[in-house]
Amino acid sequence: MKMKNAVLLLLTSFIWGTAFVAQSLGMDYMGPFVFNGLRNIIAGVALLPVIWLLPRILKEEKKKASEKSGKDLVLGGLLCGLCLFAGSSLQQVGIQYTTVGKAGFIVTFYIVLVPLFGIFLGKKMGWKIWMSVGIALAGLYFLCLTETLTIGFGEFLTFLSAVVFSFHILVVDHFAPKVDGTKLACVQFFFCGLICVIPSVLFESFQLSMLKEGLIPLLYAAILSSGVGFTLQIVGQKDMNPAIASLILSLEATFSVLAGWVILGERLTAREKLGCLLMFGAILLVQLPEPKKVLRQEEQYDS
Repeated sequence: MKMKNAVLLLLTSFIWGTAFVAQSLGMDYMGPFVFNGLRNIIAGVALLPVIWLLPRILKEEKKKASEKSGKDLVLGGLLCGLCLFAGSSLQQVGIQYTTVGKAGFIVTFYIVLVPLFGIFLGKKMGWKIWMSVGIALAGLYFLCLTETLTIGFGEFLTFLSAVVFSFHILVVDHFAPKVDGTKLACVQFFFCGLICVIPSVLFESFQLSMLKEGLIPLLYAAILSSGVGFTLQIVGQKDMNPAIASLILSLEATFSVLAGWVILGERLTAREKLGCLLMFGAILLVQLPEPKKVLRQEEQYDS
């Protein structure tokens, strides 16, 4: 496992956690499908100059893409875009029928679902990963859940979003080694944005005044949370065990709480402090060197 990948995913979780405020503010001016559609299309457009400039800045000669890699890029972008659309839509609708604390706890169930689904795909999951998942889940419980957990309509939709985001991580794990990460992110955003057009036309209204009033949170979420965050996720997940990647990405909840403490002056309770410590402890545990026998089993992620 490459330390660079872990750092990129850690930065991704930091961006997502601190961008939560912008996403919440955006919902004050427009519906979730309009917001997600515009957000993803803007993110895709923002990546176009990056795709053109980056190889020239790094002075790398791009090899001609084969017909197979081109198909992988389109197929991977379509599947990632579908997962992103379904996951974000279920989460946004579900949170309207439950509390933020419950939603934050339930949606991070992907840290358990990813290794479970990964077993059926032949991924190796050692004891250290499962122990880290358990510690992280306990940390998320103390961090996000302050009331009794009951299963209602909102909780059910939020859990479905966690299932979809689990598939998203596994789809990225499959396609990231085959194609350029930045291009895959760009195609993903355009597909997701175009899919959002259908429900936004059917169920929501849009006026230019909405765009004007919600422009700042929209651009923040589009360029930073989507454009930078999801691109870093795809690049960082390359050659990394998806279970470990999901653990690092789950730090989003921790960073959102810490951002509220640092930026907004919100006080951290003893319960939240314990949750943060458990989360960071789980990530440190999973980064410890494995015995050589286990490392040989996971060589496919480090080659």
